[in-house]
Amino acid sequence: MKLPSSRNPAKAAAQWPRKIRLGRVTVSIYKRQTPTGGAAFMVANYADGKRRFDCYATEADALDAANRLARQLSERDVVAAAMTNEQAADYAAAVQTLAPFKLSLPSVASTVAECLNLVGGLTDLHAAAKFYTARRKRTVAKPVSAVVAELLAVKEARGASARYLQDLRHRLNRFADTFHKDACNVTTAEIQEWLDSQKLKPQSYQNFRRVIHLLFEFAVARGYASDNPVAVVESVEVRAGDVDIFTPMEINRLLAAASPDFLPCLALGAFAGLRSAEIERLEWSDIDLAGRHITVGADKAKTASRRVVPICNNLAAWLTAYAEKQGNVWPGGHDEFYEAQQETAAATEVKADPENGIKGEKPVKWKANALRHSYASYRFAQTGDAGRVAGELGNSAAVVHRHYRELVKPADAERWFAVKPEGPANLLALPAAANAANA
Repeated sequence: MKLPSSRNPAKAAAQWPRKIRLGRVTVSIYKRQTPTGGAAFMVANYADGKRRFDCYATEADALDAANRLARQLSERDVVAAAMTNEQAADYAAAVQTLAPFKLSLPSVASTVAECLNLVGGLTDLHAAAKFYTARRKRTVAKPVSAVVAELLAVKEARGASARYLQDLRHRLNRFADTFHKDACNVTTAEIQEWLDSQKLKPQSYQNFRRVIHLLFEFAVARGYASDNPVAVVESVEVRAGDVDIFTPMEINRLLAAASPDFLPCLALGAFAGLRSAEIERLEWSDIDLAGRHITVGADKAKTASRRVVPICNNLAAWLTAYAEKQGNVWPGGHDEFYEAQQETAAATEVKADPENGIKGEKPVKWKANALRHSYASYRFAQTGDAGRVAGELGNSAAVVHRHYRELVKPADAERWFAVKPEGPANLLALPAAANAANA
């Protein structure tokens, strides 16, 4: 291995490109000026059959790399010179096989070696290639936002409720606002990172995970994704402690502060356990005060299945003044319904008036879904029958056990279902047999 010699050392130092020779192998090193006025050193590399330039910051680094490359290529020449006729025939056959792809044997060998390091043996490499090919063939690139729009259109065409569609639209559009890419390219890690970044409470986290899982199930079924990346996204436990409920005193204050239009909605949520969306769709004709039951039709229920909910004594008392009403129970729109919740909670505040002996009270804090949670908790404590309560709520006994068991005591339940209007003149005359609804 020799560097070019010269009788004039200064002239030799200026000679470029420099050559590293080892046997029949020669490796050239070039010096180039950089835009900043410095120098870069490049080694001409033919190891893969095509020339490329490997760039180095210093001359010493370039010389080391050139020496290593020269040794590698020289050893390859030695092996080639010692090849048997059979080995030479194998080489020629390999080159002939690769000819249609315009690839050199060294570059292919290098790539295959890297793949084998990843998957193991040739059988695994072949299986991985088949899987990749099948995945590419059965997926159609479609942006996440477009898949969301298509899912919503399909759900609407199939008769999904307005409330359900609104929930899907809210959660999925929020997801699509972040993922500006094709559905087939969204990974589990990206979804997990996104969910974690939202700082959601356990129940909200699970709700988002559920609808995103639905989105990718839809994408897989229509060929927009090969698998569902949400399947292995972390699922979190919603503990009973995460369920908020109102106390009997709080619901009494809320009912006293409610407007005439909103009061029956409040009572139906607190003493019949109806979902907010069900109350918004409920009509007065669905409420049979004489028969002491409420029919939540399949077109009004979240689960799209009909159920009958009993009217307990105190709920009947709150609804008596509305016995002749017709049309929708809630006369306003969806946004107004939630505004009414906040307005009612704010109206429970009591301003202090020391001169008249009135103590100030902070307003009752509105708790999301707490009306239904309260009914479920107090009703389960009252009956001890998870199956019965589940039937009234329109969910499963397992859900009742998981979320509402032992949240309150029977004595608390007795106080809850004793909350009635102050004016006895408004109470409905009920047959004795009807008292069974409270049992």
